[in-house]
Amino acid sequence: MFSPSRLVLVLALAAALSSQTVPQPQAGAQPAIPETPAGRTFKAWLTAFNSGDRAQLEAYFHKYDPSKSLDNEMQFRGMTGGFDLLQIVKSEPLHLEFLVKERRGDTQAIGKLAVKEGDPAQVADFALRALPPGAKVSDLNFKIDAATRTRVIDGAIAQLHEFYVFPETAKKMGDSVKSKQKKGDYDSIADGDAFAKKLTENFQEVSHDKHLRVDFSPAPMPDRPEGPPNADDRARYGKDMERMNCGFDKVEILSGNVGYLKFNFFADPEICGPTAVAAMNFLANVDAIIFDLRENGGGDPKMIAFVSTYLFSEPTHLNDLWERKGDVTHQYWTLPYVPGKHLDCKPAYVLTSKETFSGAEEFSYNLKNLKRATIIGETTGGGAHPVSGHRIDDHFMIGVPFARAINPITKTNWEGTGVAPDVKVPAPDALTTAQKLASK
Repeated sequence: MFSPSRLVLVLALAAALSSQTVPQPQAGAQPAIPETPAGRTFKAWLTAFNSGDRAQLEAYFHKYDPSKSLDNEMQFRGMTGGFDLLQIVKSEPLHLEFLVKERRGDTQAIGKLAVKEGDPAQVADFALRALPPGAKVSDLNFKIDAATRTRVIDGAIAQLHEFYVFPETAKKMGDSVKSKQKKGDYDSIADGDAFAKKLTENFQEVSHDKHLRVDFSPAPMPDRPEGPPNADDRARYGKDMERMNCGFDKVEILSGNVGYLKFNFFADPEICGPTAVAAMNFLANVDAIIFDLRENGGGDPKMIAFVSTYLFSEPTHLNDLWERKGDVTHQYWTLPYVPGKHLDCKPAYVLTSKETFSGAEEFSYNLKNLKRATIIGETTGGGAHPVSGHRIDDHFMIGVPFARAINPITKTNWEGTGVAPDVKVPAPDALTTAQKLASK
């Protein structure tokens, strides 16, 4: 279970490690950044990001993009080492498209920045997308036409009919989008990103499913076969995880012998189990433990079970996932064994925010209903349907939620409602609140 987030970008950047065909700048040269509102905002971001200085990045976000997570940006900066600007692809007063190359590797990415009118020109939308191997500059100018729009709509609806967790909702989504298409709502859209965003909005208007989304790539996407990843993909994934430390951001012992663990996604334990073990063993002798999931977007239910096992002494039924196709239910229990001490008798606290999503919500929901942890912070995002990606054509894909969580205690899940905290406080105050509770 994963939410669309900066982590998706990170994974994409880390996956595209082969050389591209975009020309490199000459030594010491950098394309001129336009003196426009968008250009000035972009220059401020690039300068702050490349500095690697936390205070400078914090000042940038405070001025231009206050909704962004400073911790996530610092983690991303540590992975990439910063960016070199290769080319300004398109420039308008409030819109900029650009090519950059990460300094710690060969990955190149196309970026789009839209800003609001004002001084300063604050960020309205900002996205980076890694270029697949063999991409050309001309690929970035791909525009869609009527035939493309029809093909993508038909392909997306077909995938929803086949896989979406609720067939009746899939039909309603398809009927709604077809009706909008018939009325000409999409006729004027020539930009692929705008079309993908519009379709996502229209599908979600019916389903209210935050996991469901249509994605666009201006460069042709590699054709990957259905089914489990091959050996090369697994090796690439392992390297990606190394660069991100498997999502584990901070592990420390706070005053009062309270353990603190912050991680931003649940990775595959076959690759990242040792990292999780190292973190939990570091905290083996604490008197209480705090899990910080305020920026966690979800991930692999097997890692949820892996980490949860440290909090129980007996086999415990955590969650079920029911798949529509095949009418199959997969049960998730704590594991028979994990290396190191268990913290089954120690108080546990989980910090949440409105950004806590998907698998991170499952972890919170499981522990709340088992009365094993106190949830502190904000109501979470509300996504309980795991998603799988399906290719539509060379440039479009759709993430289709194909299953739903069923908690063994409540017999339902957190879809659309989120997980309500036991102690409701603004997310920035959650850690301090947890420390006060733990000290008692």
